[in-house]
Amino acid sequence: MSLQPTREETIHTGPRFTVKRGTFGSGDDEREREWIESPAAVAVVAYDDEQIYLVRQAREAIGRDDLLEIPAGLMDVEGESPLATAKRELREETGLEADEWTEGPSYFSSSGMTDEITHIFLATGLRRTGEAEEGIEVVTWPIEDIDGLIDGNADASTLIGLLWLRRAQLLDSGA
Repeated sequence: MSLQPTREETIHTGPRFTVKRGTFGSGDDEREREWIESPAAVAVVAYDDEQIYLVRQAREAIGRDDLLEIPAGLMDVEGESPLATAKRELREETGLEADEWTEGPSYFSSSGMTDEITHIFLATGLRRTGEAEEGIEVVTWPIEDIDGLIDGNADASTLIGLLWLRRAQLLDSGA
């Protein structure tokens, strides 16, 4: 089975992503697929001894403005590394900078639909250096209630980042 299209066309080109349609395989194995080509993304679990820093902003695609998320964004600056993007997004979305960064897992956000890969980072040693961008509300959550945040959350990057942090906490405590 070939994973390279035998035919490919661009259906839509926009500022954030491109939609493609292609034919894969041949004969009885021929199939048509559509997919989204997107820049990679980053997501940042920013926390200190007492709290996790989250953001709330309008998400028009799902019709919600109440979703709590870890700071995140697209790698849409030419030549910018995942870490540099993570630092920029944390500063833009929360007004915070971090002294210590740990690179975590990377994952495909929806492998049946897009090639977008998201890189997760932990950020600690936080200090306020500015304000959040307009339209973004910074929300803190008590770190001792990380399980409650995980249980009540519906955002994939946030869940993956928080579960990674939770696992690290368990490993550190020897549990």
